[in-house]
Amino acid sequence: MAEKKVHLDTTNVLIIGSGIAGATAALRLAEDPACKVLIITRDPDPHESNSRYAQGGIVGRGHDDNADLLVKDVLAAGAGASSPRAARILAEEGPRLLQEILIDKARIQFDSEPDGEPEYGREAAHSRRRILHVGDGTGLAIINGLVDAMKRCPNITILSNMTAVDLITFPHHSRDPLLTYDPLVCHGAFAFDRKARTVHRYLADMTILATGGIGRIYRNTSNPAGARGDGLAMAHRAGARIVNAEYVQFHPTTLIAPGAEGFLISEAVRGEGGVLLTPDGRAFMADYSPQWKDLAPRDVVARAIHHQMETHGYSYVLLDIATRMEAAAIRERFPNIYATCLDAGIDITKEPIPVVPAAHYFCGGVLVDEWGRTNIENLYTIGEISCTGLHGANRLASTSLLEGLVWGDRSARHISQKLKETAGQPHPGRDEIPQWDESGLFEDADSALIQGDMQTIQNIMWHYVGLARSEERLSRAIRELRHLWNEIETFYRTTRLSDGLIGLRNAVEVALIIAQAALHNRHSRGCHYREDAADAYEGDRLI
Repeated sequence: MAEKKVHLDTTNVLIIGSGIAGATAALRLAEDPACKVLIITRDPDPHESNSRYAQGGIVGRGHDDNADLLVKDVLAAGAGASSPRAARILAEEGPRLLQEILIDKARIQFDSEPDGEPEYGREAAHSRRRILHVGDGTGLAIINGLVDAMKRCPNITILSNMTAVDLITFPHHSRDPLLTYDPLVCHGAFAFDRKARTVHRYLADMTILATGGIGRIYRNTSNPAGARGDGLAMAHRAGARIVNAEYVQFHPTTLIAPGAEGFLISEAVRGEGGVLLTPDGRAFMADYSPQWKDLAPRDVVARAIHHQMETHGYSYVLLDIATRMEAAAIRERFPNIYATCLDAGIDITKEPIPVVPAAHYFCGGVLVDEWGRTNIENLYTIGEISCTGLHGANRLASTSLLEGLVWGDRSARHISQKLKETAGQPHPGRDEIPQWDESGLFEDADSALIQGDMQTIQNIMWHYVGLARSEERLSRAIRELRHLWNEIETFYRTTRLSDGLIGLRNAVEVALIIAQAALHNRHSRGCHYREDAADAYEGDRLI
């Protein structure tokens, strides 16, 4: 029994998160039978992740498309802040990995034309039809395929219902004071078993953070419950460099209906001709983006809706696809959206959809190089938690899944080579890392306090660090969040762990990171809009 525990707690690669990025890395690493991969994921169901809820699709290469055109679109949407090198990597490597990993390994069957050719959709700010999709449930289809593929690999172990608590790093967790002078090195992580309510130490040669986004720190969001910024907060506490944290992308259209708040109405609806209307039926996007109208970049559309709501006192706007597309075609192209809206009493083949903007995607994150490496040795971050530079100040639609695929593959290839080079080398001091100690803690976390504090964070972020920002709003947010951080940290230090307490601690830390970055950046660019900015990126149309 003891030997089994040691084997389980020590692995070649620890991956935290089971979305497209983490799963891709695991599958690539598992191609070496000698490489042992351990995945821990917070939810009881390993299929649960941000990737699961991606509706629109994943960028492929359309019939009249090429890498140069995709790079151009990525850089334009990124408002001058996207890395040309990252965009080129995505555009060049993406199509091959779609075939090798998603189609061949995960056996994903994307929608096709009657002649068997891929059916490509178009979304906002794309100059070509290039989006591969599986109805309007692309993310779910991809995750189902990837999880099934991982289960077929004997050297991949998936532990669900495990909440990561903190990274294990030297010198912080070392007993040797002389390591203070050495570079930061990651040796794994502590994780909380939600069922047993115990904390376990997982040691690894290499660690990958693939924990997804931060949307749950906002009152309105399209993100699932686990998107609290856990990985970002852990990396920040460990000393990782965070960049572009002010760039939080708000999706323009989430459903507002009792019981279905936050349900994403895919950008593909506008890609197929959907038009945004005021509640009295007036189309308004030409006022904000004469060139793109309803297919303008997300930040422009989201701000336009927000501006209409604030100016006229609307509680929502309408998205009309019923008059733009045949009913049968709507049901075939958007089956999940149709069914969910119908359950909420809205027939999208006959009437428009009431929508509001919501926090959707974090364009910043832990700074990584082209291989997913952070400034902490042996720590990689991939997917939404990372900042490859691809998204700049505003993510181009349907590039997030592809980024997870590309950098999941790249990090795995880099780690595989590194493991071969370091095989057999000792890990001095690693076995002396202490187990988690909760002795002396007798209080259980009060769920009412946790819920109340989390709602406070969400309201502060929505009103002061949301779609429209100013120095006054941001300064107030930081003052209130700093006070709350002190209260929560004291609470955390004196209370037995729970998943909610871990998430609350991470949420307030991430909220402060974003608010401080937003205050520091006085210029409007992409999805960071300062009402008090002296100037703005030339490509943006301010409202």
